[in-house]
Amino acid sequence: MPPKETQELTERFTQFYQHFYEDEIEELADAYPNDRRSLYISYTDLFTFDRDLAEDYQAKPARMREYAEEALRQYTLSADVSLHDVHVRLHSLPTEHERRLTDIRSDDLNDLIRISGTVESTSRIKSRVVEAAFECQRCGTMTYIPQPAFGEKEPHECQGCERQGPFEIHDDQSEIKDFQRARILERTPGDGDELNRESIVIHLADDLVDELTPGETASITGILTRISDSNNYYDATIHDKFIDVVSTADAAEYPHLTITDEDIAAIVELSNDPDVIEKISQSIAPTVYGYDQGKQALAMQLFGGVTKRLPDDSLIRGDIHLLFIGDPATAKTTLLKAASNLAPRSVNVNGAQSTKVGITAAATPSSGESDPWELQAGAIVLADHGLACIDHLDGLPEDAQIALEGPMAQQVLNMSKASVTETLPAEASVLATANPKYGRFDQYEPIGKQIDLMPGLISRFDLIFTFTDQPDPEHDSELAEHVLTTNQAGEITAQQENWQNGEVPDSAAESIEAVTPAIDAELLRKYIAYAKRNVYPTMSEAAKEAIEEFYVDMRAKGADEDAPVPVSARKLEGLVRLAEASARMRLSDTVEERDAERVIEIVRSTLEDIGVDPDAGEFDAEVVETGASKSQRDRIKSVKALIGDIEEEYDAGAPIEEVFDRAGEVGMSVDKVQREIESLRNKGELYEPVEDHLRTT
Repeated sequence: MPPKETQELTERFTQFYQHFYEDEIEELADAYPNDRRSLYISYTDLFTFDRDLAEDYQAKPARMREYAEEALRQYTLSADVSLHDVHVRLHSLPTEHERRLTDIRSDDLNDLIRISGTVESTSRIKSRVVEAAFECQRCGTMTYIPQPAFGEKEPHECQGCERQGPFEIHDDQSEIKDFQRARILERTPGDGDELNRESIVIHLADDLVDELTPGETASITGILTRISDSNNYYDATIHDKFIDVVSTADAAEYPHLTITDEDIAAIVELSNDPDVIEKISQSIAPTVYGYDQGKQALAMQLFGGVTKRLPDDSLIRGDIHLLFIGDPATAKTTLLKAASNLAPRSVNVNGAQSTKVGITAAATPSSGESDPWELQAGAIVLADHGLACIDHLDGLPEDAQIALEGPMAQQVLNMSKASVTETLPAEASVLATANPKYGRFDQYEPIGKQIDLMPGLISRFDLIFTFTDQPDPEHDSELAEHVLTTNQAGEITAQQENWQNGEVPDSAAESIEAVTPAIDAELLRKYIAYAKRNVYPTMSEAAKEAIEEFYVDMRAKGADEDAPVPVSARKLEGLVRLAEASARMRLSDTVEERDAERVIEIVRSTLEDIGVDPDAGEFDAEVVETGASKSQRDRIKSVKALIGDIEEEYDAGAPIEEVFDRAGEVGMSVDKVQREIESLRNKGELYEPVEDHLRTT
């Protein structure tokens, strides 16, 4: 660009600063360079000042930024400060300049664009030479060459002796900046499927490094740039794209879910329906017959409770965790996928195919880097402010189960690996399915004995549902009718193209209506997002009293010294979360008594399924909390005491037959004693010094 035009543009930016950013520039000068090194300017302000200047900035951002920064360096300040290395960072690019990654094309190269997504990974902070100082080894002349994002660019010839080197870089006179690479992940609302995601590499420089953390949602404004995929001659014309970041900003939790005024009107109208909670529940997997309470719980999980941050900086989670355990072919996975599709933000993983790092996070090597560690977010981090769906949770390795327990409780992931220490956000609800260890669910055995899950992990779930496949003529008949109607609806839909004038016959319409969601999926997804963003209900006195009465009554069942503890305080917090979610489903700012009663009914039902000691027939929190009931612990103590008494009478230890003969002394059958002995052996609390003799450890 001619010098005259360059000067005109620089002066135009100076006038813009004087009109809009005089105070901000003085504040920058006061904090420069240790605390601040950038002036953030709004595209809207620039457009208001000079439309042509704003549009040129968007179309030629690299060149226009040079003039904007030169104007800032020349700006007259009240303090004696030189803004010699200052940045101008444009933000608030209008919607028409926002791009979906799937829509980015070569025509966008070198343009200023905006994208929004989840930070999937970040590299370690490194150093990058922005302008290299080359000293001619023949005459000593120093030549300064701006460096590309990749590779090294040497002077063509010395500016002093005009020879072609050799040259040597002087770091002390070169301009070196901090540099970090990250990857932004974009996913369509509710898709949840790891195969349907797009991502792009972004570059952060100088004071932008360390601005982004894996798992957070961010809006990125930057220059779309190209880089060669390969140094191979034949691939020299093939390029990949990355974004040279100009500015970052927090993005909406669901950046690609646009809720219009018309949507809000429809949402508010729907919330006034007295049957709205039932309609929402019925809209979750309508092709799946039954499971009314399970679907209500899924609906509550999608809306969530209220996260509370207390004055001491502690946190009470609002996210609801659900676990579905059951026999094969009981639609657990279908329900999980339906919830994933309705969630404004979701991540799906298979526990049998996942590792600890795939679930939480990892410091992973990146090929071709001299300092290769990169922080990679796993499922629980990528699902921050959304839903983490884990199918076949029982297939998750033990170390992954242990690692998952912390984020489920604390809503953050503390990671320290490969010299990388980071705290990552993990405010996600977990929806998981699991199969019984031996193929089918046994209602007479504690859950802890039937699935390969750590008791601590099981205890983190607010609700655990058991799905059994028991023959029942009435239920089987209703299920068969529903399945056949569902299939008929599918057949009819496939034939629609052949119908005359596209009209649906009455008989066909009835089948389709039977499996059509009460609320359209897109509207329900927006309803959920709107409620989570705008509704923060508080407990009414009536709701508090109902929950307190239920909790105290349940605890009273364990008042006797020998009775098991029916429920723990953890269940009380779960009741509050669920009641808040029920109120959110109505877009109510108040948790009413009916919300409390609704969740009490569901909690009572699940406790009857999974929180009862099958031997004593009483509620026992330890069945879920530790995997062993009080009666089982008492049996273990009795068997150990019996063996201890007998082994004192024999030098070689307690004979097994003698233990069996005296089983009646502890009120147990031989079979039960035999089972407890086997369990104690597996735990290492019993051993055989000689064959068929036992000793306690």
